[in-house]
Amino acid sequence: MKNLFLLLLALPSFLSCNSTVNKLFGGKDKTPHEIYAEKIEKVPAGKQWIEVSNNILLNTKAVQLPYKQLGYFPAGKPRALALEFTAQRGEQINFDLRSSVSTDPVVYADVFKDNAGTVDHIVSADEDSSHFSFDVEETGTYILRLQPQMETNVQYDLAIAAAPSLGFPVAGTKARVVSVWGDSRDNGARKHEGIDIAATRLTPAIAAADGYISSVKDGGLGGKTVNMKVKDRNLSLYYAHLDQQLVQEGQYVKKGDTIGLVGNTGNAKHSSPHLHFGIYTYGGAIDPLPFVNKINKSIPAPAAKDLTQQLQLTKAITIKDKEPVKASTVLIPLAVTATGYLVELADGTIIEAPFKSVKILSDKQG
Repeated sequence: MKNLFLLLLALPSFLSCNSTVNKLFGGKDKTPHEIYAEKIEKVPAGKQWIEVSNNILLNTKAVQLPYKQLGYFPAGKPRALALEFTAQRGEQINFDLRSSVSTDPVVYADVFKDNAGTVDHIVSADEDSSHFSFDVEETGTYILRLQPQMETNVQYDLAIAAAPSLGFPVAGTKARVVSVWGDSRDNGARKHEGIDIAATRLTPAIAAADGYISSVKDGGLGGKTVNMKVKDRNLSLYYAHLDQQLVQEGQYVKKGDTIGLVGNTGNAKHSSPHLHFGIYTYGGAIDPLPFVNKINKSIPAPAAKDLTQQLQLTKAITIKDKEPVKASTVLIPLAVTATGYLVELADGTIIEAPFKSVKILSDKQG
């Protein structure tokens, strides 16, 4: 009993410094940004760095995906940059962040979900990789925050792109989506709860992810159908109108495995061969297209510009809900895109300045 009492006394201290035990008891690992903040929070410059990291989430710059920029953080006062973008449920958002310094994670990258005034942390860049991603579980607005360590000059390349979080469920390059979510069915009596993918009869219908076959049935509107539960995700995939089913209930399949052959069974018997593909969650059917859409948008490359020199406005810039930024205003460039600069004003506000509205000053940044 005495030993148990001593263990209980020591447990709070043990939990506070042991990340493995924190995981077991529902704790949350600290991000690289949080770990660094704890190291500097007691010095004045560190407190300012932390304040900047919080305030920048209220001073975001909206961008459209896919997106690329060449960025630069000059040493001096603490700085950060927050990029805001929208994403659809079912997409996978991929980030590629390459710093000019390869030894330490000089630029911390964190993604947040904007929830009408509050933010939830989603994912952080790993210290050992230039690539990180997350699957979008809720359509909405997301924020990527970039912040360098203190007193560090660093140049970096950033690319953000959306991709489908599942594989395309029909093999080959000729299959195409011919009907989408919400299309009218039965003369308007119901809405389409899935997508139809046209393909030649007997084209393989393939597993869009790793998972387990939950049912194999024949009959009803779907004709020959297969349902599979996606591993580690609250998603059930529905394959209908198959000509043949090539899996059994309870079978484990890997992404890309053939689970059946495209046909036109069920209520599709008078139409051309196609796969009806649906996705279901605990809350019911959801739009499958963002999960499998073959996104193929090119990313415009940033212009080749020197970011180490200050800029000056040659004509005023109008900003929504704010006073115009006057001509002759000096700007600190923090990034360059294909169309202009992202610049910092004296008060820390981040705005976009088109190339035609600025000129380069000879003085270096500081």
